[in-house]
Amino acid sequence: MAKVISTLFISADGVAEIDPDWHFPYFDENMGRAVTEDYATSDVLLLGRETYDSFAGAWPDRETAGEADAAMGKQLGDLRKIVVSRQQLEFTWRNSELLDGPLVETVTALKADPGITGILIPGSISVVQQLLAAGLVDELRLLVHPVAARKGRKLFDDGEAPYHLQVTATEVFPTGVIRVIYAPSEPPAATGYDDIKDQVPAPE
Repeated sequence: MAKVISTLFISADGVAEIDPDWHFPYFDENMGRAVTEDYATSDVLLLGRETYDSFAGAWPDRETAGEADAAMGKQLGDLRKIVVSRQQLEFTWRNSELLDGPLVETVTALKADPGITGILIPGSISVVQQLLAAGLVDELRLLVHPVAARKGRKLFDDGEAPYHLQVTATEVFPTGVIRVIYAPSEPPAATGYDDIKDQVPAPE
């Protein structure tokens, strides 16, 4: 079954709506390597409308320009891209298509498709939030910047039940960016203060 993987640039206070002013100063070869590894996990991109418009407005021209980032532009162009939108769209970027059906049901079917190895969601906060709520995200791959953005949309929305996660990998870059990969986890056993009071530090 294909994994659904979310990859996000995020601030220390949880803002996933990136601002170039706090994002680009921390982008280096380590972050570039991490992004390359994330894109190598999948053969389908799932994108919200805003993220798609941003990508489609930049990467085809970068591919054509033939500069240092042209290879990334070609890779993105060659990938199958499924766009989540309530409106009918006309696509000029190759290999782009509109999500056919309700999000949760369609992603469930895509995960079960034997012809798909992985589904990567770059950015697209609302899409990630909906799939997290449905239990369909297999990994959260976060590049946590050492900055408190203080404004912008956060990854985790308000809700009744917490999301329990386990850390499967971490890496600290020289810039202070922390790469952390989370997978969903079962909730820990119910624990109260009486269960941990013997772990409370005592003065020496």
